[in-house]
Amino acid sequence: MITVSHDPCQPQSESPEKLRTEPESECRTVTDAFSKCRLPQDEEAILSSSLYPYYLPVEERPGQGEVTIGGRRVLMAGSNDYLALSDDPRVKAAAADALLRLGAGNSGSRILNGTLALHQSLEEELAEFFGHEAAMVVTTGYQASLTLAPLFGPNDVLLADQHVHASLLDAAHAGQARLRRYRHNDMTHLARLLETVEPDQGAIVLTEGMFSVGGDLCDLPGVAKLAAPYGARIVVDTAHDAGLLGPDGRGAAEHHGLQSAVDVQTITFSKCFGTLGGAVAGPRHVIDFLRHRARAALFSASLPASCTAAARAALDIIRTEPERRQTVLAAAERLRSGLVALGFAIAPGGTPTVSFVVGDVVLCCRFWAELLEEGVLANVMLPPSVPGRKAHLRVSVTAAHTTAQVDRLLNAIATVAGRVGPIACQIV
Repeated sequence: MITVSHDPCQPQSESPEKLRTEPESECRTVTDAFSKCRLPQDEEAILSSSLYPYYLPVEERPGQGEVTIGGRRVLMAGSNDYLALSDDPRVKAAAADALLRLGAGNSGSRILNGTLALHQSLEEELAEFFGHEAAMVVTTGYQASLTLAPLFGPNDVLLADQHVHASLLDAAHAGQARLRRYRHNDMTHLARLLETVEPDQGAIVLTEGMFSVGGDLCDLPGVAKLAAPYGARIVVDTAHDAGLLGPDGRGAAEHHGLQSAVDVQTITFSKCFGTLGGAVAGPRHVIDFLRHRARAALFSASLPASCTAAARAALDIIRTEPERRQTVLAAAERLRSGLVALGFAIAPGGTPTVSFVVGDVVLCCRFWAELLEEGVLANVMLPPSVPGRKAHLRVSVTAAHTTAQVDRLLNAIATVAGRVGPIACQIV
C-alpha cells in the first residue's frame, strides 16, 4: 500500500472561515520593464521609411567590389574586407576543406572539448607574426575585446581613448578597474591622467591602432613615450589595421616602428582576414591567465574549423602578397584626395575607411538612401555609436575596387551632396 504524504512545497486549500476573515491582499502595479524599448522619435520615423539604412540583405556578390541588393547590382562601399580575401579562392578552399574534415561546429568551449589542432597552429603563427610570446584564438573580434576584462583589476586605472570601440568599453565595464577617458589622441590630456595614478596602482592605456569610425591612426609614439616612465601597460585593438598597415602588414604599431611597445593586442579576422573570429596576443603568462579567467572565452563555443582554416590561409597571403596592401592603400589615397577636392574635411591617416559628419539623423539617412539610388552602398553611423551626437556617413574601399569604381563612388557622393544641399564638413 502506497501512502501519499503531504508535500510542503504545494499550496494547500484554506478553510472558508480563514478566507473570510483574512483581508484581501492589495495588488501593486510595477513599471513595465519593456517601457524603455523605444527608439528616439527621429529614429522611430526612419525605421518604417525608405530611409532605414540597416539590416539590408545582400543577395549575391556578382563581381569584385559589388553586391546585389533588391535585385540591383551596387558598388559595395561599406565593407571592412580591406584585402578582399573573403572571396579569395585559396581562403574559400581552406575553409571548405576544414568544413568537410571537421564539421560545421565544435559544440564546446575551448577549455573543455572545443580546441582543435587548427586553433593551436593558428595561435602559434599569429604570435610569431605579431611578435608576441603567445596568442589565444576566440570566436569573434568582439569577444577578443571582452576577453581583456580580467586584465582590468580593482587596483588598476584604465586610461582609454575617447574613440575606442564599444566592445572595448564593454570589456572595461566588465572589469573592475577605474575607467578614465582621455580626449581622442590628446597626449597632453593623457599625460595629466597618468600623473593622477597612485604608485600602488596599475596603469593601462587602451587604444585602437586604426580607429573604426574615422579611419585615423592612434598616436602610438606619443602613448609609448608617456607610458614608459610610469611603467604603464599598453593594450591596442588592431581590428582594422592588422594585415593592412606596416611594411609587413603587422598593423599600426609596425607602421610607427613600435611593435615591441605594445604589451597586448587584439586581432579581428572579419576585416583583413576576410572571415570570422579573433585573437588576443601578448606575453605567455598573460595569455595563460586569460585562458583560465576570461569568461567571454571560457563560456563560449569555439571558432569553427572552417573559419580557423580560412584565417590561416589569409595570414599566409598577408605575409607573402604585400601588393594587396599597396593596391588598397592606393585606392584609399584616391578616395581621400577626391573627398578633400569635393570640400570634405576628413581625418588624416591614409587608410581605406573615411567618415564625415552629415548632420542630423534624418539628413544622414537621406544621404545614404540617395547614394543607394546612385548605386552605392555606404554605412550610416548614428549616435550614440559615434561621438559628438551627430550622424556620420562612412565609406571604405578594398583591394577589389578598381580606379573606375573609386571614381564612381566619388561621383555618387558629389551628386548626392549637390542634391541634399550644404552639409557639415567636419573632421571626425
